[in-house]
Amino acid sequence: MAEGRLAGRIALVTGASSGIGEAIALGFAREGADVIVHYRTRQREAEEIAEEIRGMGQRARTVQADIVDAGQVAQMLTEAATFGPLSIVVCNAGTHRRVPFLEIDEAMWDWVLDTDLKGPFLVGQGAARQMVQNGTGGSIIATSSVSAHSAQPELVHYQAAKAGVAMLVRGMALELAPHGIRVNAIAPGLVETNLTTRIFRTPDVLAGRVSRIPLGRAGQPADMVGAAIFLASDESAWTTGTTITVDGGFSVT
Repeated sequence: MAEGRLAGRIALVTGASSGIGEAIALGFAREGADVIVHYRTRQREAEEIAEEIRGMGQRARTVQADIVDAGQVAQMLTEAATFGPLSIVVCNAGTHRRVPFLEIDEAMWDWVLDTDLKGPFLVGQGAARQMVQNGTGGSIIATSSVSAHSAQPELVHYQAAKAGVAMLVRGMALELAPHGIRVNAIAPGLVETNLTTRIFRTPDVLAGRVSRIPLGRAGQPADMVGAAIFLASDESAWTTGTTITVDGGFSVT
């Protein structure tokens, strides 16, 4: 029998083939959850993570979907349901690309807003429908960002999407509370992932960013896991509609 704060629960983590999603998926498994590892293109990496989870004694499977496509999201959730009733869903898959505001075209705007805002809406709504039908309640967690409330150059499209996620979470939390479904978000600060490679490969830029972080370092994906486990577990049974900022103190500067 699995032990841990998430023992006996089934979690779906989108964008789990790398970065923050990977860390959360593995963290959930260490706490006793069975995990469905979502990916869009990184099948090999997703399979390796699923195998690592199985090595912990937990069940795992991979699912592929483009989260901006409603049909693919519906199919992903149908496949996930064959594993058992979902009790935890992390809407983590996202993207961004630094582009000066005056150079953002419609295609770039749509790509970022679709991935970072429409995607969590589609996944969150579909998962919530399953949870309501099952009558089991659950926890839905979205990945927002400190960029939701802290403007930076060349990220207007990303900032707009992440601000939308913060409000999406609040609205979902209000409407889903009667069904025992809690909805919250995690807002990471500067974390080393595939999306921040340019910063971490430019020492002067990285030093400037770190100089604004009171705890004196950039984040790693593992730094997000504690907040995710808290929001997924009964420890946060009276917490909904909120965003936990995990940024080393950047937001207070």
